[in-house]
Amino acid sequence: MFIKAVRVGLGQLIIFLDFITRPRKLRRSPEAQAQVAEATTGLALYQFNACPFCVKTRRAMHRLNLPIALRDAKHDETHRAALLAGGGKIKVPCLRIEENGESRWMYESNDIIRYLDSRFAKV
Repeated sequence: MFIKAVRVGLGQLIIFLDFITRPRKLRRSPEAQAQVAEATTGLALYQFNACPFCVKTRRAMHRLNLPIALRDAKHDETHRAALLAGGGKIKVPCLRIEENGESRWMYESNDIIRYLDSRFAKV
């Protein structure tokens, strides 16, 4: 019971610190932002709200001004089942990438952030 209370408290602290230290969004022209929005329709981040690695990934998404769909794999059984079926394991963060009719599942926050930076930082 005590351990769970500590974990919940730390999770809430992580979320609060993220909120007050959130980076600025990348500014783009309306046309460029529309292109980014279109390009992100095939992306979804499977995550837990208070997971530090998920927070790190969401911060990068915020910084890059990416409207990527968030999927709660902790509390939503549908998303949890999709993560297990598609990615093969319940591990977050995980970015589902839909391209050319195929799905790719990318784990590891650093890999996800590197992918997002390489694809969207210069748009």
